[in-house]
Amino acid sequence: MSDVCVIVNPASGKGRGGGARAAEHVKRAFAAVGVTDIRSTTKKGDEMTVALRAIQDGVRTIVAVGGDGTWGNVANAILNTGAPVRLALAAAGTGNDFAKTVGVPANDFDAVARLAVDGPDVKIDVGRIENRYFLNVAGFGFDIAVLEDVETINWLGGNALYMYSALRQLFWYRGIPVTLSSPALTRDLRQYLMLIIANGRNFGGAFHIAPGASVTDGMLDAISIAAGVSPLRRLALFSAATKGTHVTKPEVTTEQAASFTLEFAVPPAFETDGEYNRASSTRVEVTCVPRALRVVTNGVRGGGAGA
Repeated sequence: MSDVCVIVNPASGKGRGGGARAAEHVKRAFAAVGVTDIRSTTKKGDEMTVALRAIQDGVRTIVAVGGDGTWGNVANAILNTGAPVRLALAAAGTGNDFAKTVGVPANDFDAVARLAVDGPDVKIDVGRIENRYFLNVAGFGFDIAVLEDVETINWLGGNALYMYSALRQLFWYRGIPVTLSSPALTRDLRQYLMLIIANGRNFGGAFHIAPGASVTDGMLDAISIAAGVSPLRRLALFSAATKGTHVTKPEVTTEQAASFTLEFAVPPAFETDGEYNRASSTRVEVTCVPRALRVVTNGVRGGGAGA
């Protein structure tokens, strides 16, 4: 049994088959370094099951081929077992946001293959919300409204579907009421357009949502955008977020802490690394788990890279 296993999600890239198209290139790249243990998922969320089986087989490095959701699911399998297994990232998703933060050449399958076999790794922080770990972000509000709206539309597909839903929600979404607390600060109940608890810096493919975040500082970054602004102002804020300058705007509040407590009127929906979840309670705890996961990389950008 090889020390390295590759897990391919054929449906990655918002169901557009990015993983399936990458599969042959992945096989060639890993065969060149002597790795032939290539496993594929067969249904949504199957990454955890396949990863758990690989861990039971004694694999020491798992290469996840997909996007943020695939990487997060494999990371959950590793973290839930406590096994000393490394995660390597190969990009076949839509945003591939987490790879940008940790500086992995995830689009270069030949480079990923070489790193997976004998490259270095770094211990990174992860976030935890209820029984779910996340690598990149946990999100409430606007992004959930878009995910839910997408499920109601059957006459569009691909990028057009998500763009249509995002624009529709940008004009019509009223926000979500949340009381946000940290060890240092408790805010009154407020209506937010979006609330992101970030471990990584990037979000949604194009947005530098938490420009001050680091995956090695033992902290999470809360980025909240007020709901009571006009549609045109919302457009301006989202445009600023592509450059990371939204955090200087008066409608945006940021805070760093090791943990946050969120209180809602009803158990909220939330996303972790692009995966849809429903909370079990109106009170949601989000915590940072420091140096919990070994990720194969040449070095983390924007934060200490000590292993």
